[in-house]
Amino acid sequence: MSKPRWNLKSTDFLSLGLLLLGAFIVLLPLFVVFLTSFAPAGATPEVVTKNSWTLANYHDAWQRGKFLLAFANSTLVAIAVTAFQIVTSALAGYALARLKFRGRQALLLIVLATLVIPFQLLVIPIFLVLKWGHLINTYGALIFPTAVNGFGIFLLRQYFQTIPVELEEAAAIDGANRLQILWQVMLPLARPALVTLFLFTFIGEWNDLFKPLVFTTRPELRTVQLALAEFQEQFTNNWPLMMAAVTIATVPVMVLFLIGQRQFIRGIATTGIKN
Repeated sequence: MSKPRWNLKSTDFLSLGLLLLGAFIVLLPLFVVFLTSFAPAGATPEVVTKNSWTLANYHDAWQRGKFLLAFANSTLVAIAVTAFQIVTSALAGYALARLKFRGRQALLLIVLATLVIPFQLLVIPIFLVLKWGHLINTYGALIFPTAVNGFGIFLLRQYFQTIPVELEEAAAIDGANRLQILWQVMLPLARPALVTLFLFTFIGEWNDLFKPLVFTTRPELRTVQLALAEFQEQFTNNWPLMMAAVTIATVPVMVLFLIGQRQFIRGIATTGIKN
């Protein structure tokens, strides 16, 4: 049996070189952060040697940042917001993709228009609504403002349009209603898009500092990003301790992304097939 032959062109080597260069540029700051986190207090990455490495920064950062409480709060908020967005995006996305009603295109344009409005511009009316509902300094203040997202609606709408209509027609012939078709037919087939939406939303909420900073003041509601912000001092910084805290806060989302990266890439690649 003959071995496969690899015919690499000069353009392939150029593409490979550019990809390696891009990977180096992206990974170098992460490597510096990781290396600095093992340095003794006051040291810099270029003077760190194998004999000077220490794990004391991680212990001190975990205790000082109270990351156990911060992880619990950030996980609760991120999962709740993600669940809300998956439900609302699935319902609205399916309606915009399959249901025929007057004003559907106008509604889609309104949904897309919300993507260009910065959240910071809405913070005052959102704050007033939360205050009226007695939700300030509660988990509701961290969850409800982003429970619906135009990106998720558009993402699932695009993916639903790639699924053959004949599958829905067959389910309808068997007696399934719209909700049953969505739950039993469309959502299982839209798993790559759902994973993509889950990763975008979870990581976005995990890294969000604005909502906890504006809508909460209670220490028991501190999130990971608020914990990280407390390591920033006014005049001096303990960089090894801060880099250890950054590493602690980053590892969970990196692991989550690595687990779902295949479905994420597939979801991104297939959501723009049909207009």
